[in-house]
Amino acid sequence: MFNRLKSLFSGSGSGYQGSSATAGKGRSIGKIVVVVVVLYLLVTIILGMIWSSEPDTFSVREHTRTLANDMGREPVTGFATTATMIRVAETLLDKPGGYISNDIFPPGLWMDNTPAWEYGVLVQLRDLSRAMRQTISRSQSQSAEDPDLTVAEPQFHFDSESWALPSTEGEYRRGIRALESYLNRLSDPQRPEAQFYARADNLNSWLADLETRLGSLSRTLSESVGKPEVTEALAGIQNDDPLVDEEPTSDVKTPWLEIDDVFYEARGTSWALLHIFRAIEVDFRKVLADKNAQASVRQIIIELEESQAQMWSPVILNGSGFGILANHSLTMAAYLARANSAITDLRELLSQG
Repeated sequence: MFNRLKSLFSGSGSGYQGSSATAGKGRSIGKIVVVVVVLYLLVTIILGMIWSSEPDTFSVREHTRTLANDMGREPVTGFATTATMIRVAETLLDKPGGYISNDIFPPGLWMDNTPAWEYGVLVQLRDLSRAMRQTISRSQSQSAEDPDLTVAEPQFHFDSESWALPSTEGEYRRGIRALESYLNRLSDPQRPEAQFYARADNLNSWLADLETRLGSLSRTLSESVGKPEVTEALAGIQNDDPLVDEEPTSDVKTPWLEIDDVFYEARGTSWALLHIFRAIEVDFRKVLADKNAQASVRQIIIELEESQAQMWSPVILNGSGFGILANHSLTMAAYLARANSAITDLRELLSQG
């Protein structure tokens, strides 16, 4: 009887010890999982902070001289603009964190400011590559398109958020290689089929598209605080009685969650344009001198340089127009509006005989 009770209690003790061991093992695994998750979040947060830093500006003239020397070529007309496009596109893909707009894993998945910056740069690459394909590389409307530019232009118009099959980065790098091939032929005196016509009408055509881009972007920036807008339906109404009160206008305001995205799209746009105009100052220098338009280009560059000033605030502030807090969107809108005004002056000068 005693032995039977002993064996019974002995079996119960063994079961209890097994349950305790299993529970302790489960708690250990849970702690490991928590530690791994915390470390993963910490690493992604640090990477997100690093990847959020904007690329520095670079000297277009120095980069053009260095690249020409490396290639053993003379920096012919169009060399600076093409080399700058290549450098801007490479920066878009090779900056800290690489290209983020199509990321499907953290921290890129959580970031929205950097993808907005990338989109601003990308739009300018698309517009300029289209202008080079359609007008700048052709002597007249009946001329054949450059074979490399016919590849580069659609590549930069590829879906900016494609992760794989094919990837956005792969398609954009194909566009970069096409630009490199065009630059190689352009600077090769033995291959005169590649051309870059730095004419006033070609520059004016691209500036016309840019003028509408900046006008729309500066307006969207200024809508960060909300502003009244006359609707199309009310704009055409003619009231015979001038003493009758006018119809109320509708208020337009950028959604709160989109304010920082619009701001960083403008930062990316102005970053790309700053380098493009520095290249235009080199390649179109004869046309600008003939039209007395150097001052207008220089003014555009100054405004774009100011738009790239160091951001000291960790967040995009959206104070009222005359309030205590700053409004970064309105500040950026002011720089872009002044640059756009200088572009209008430049177009007028280029249109003169």
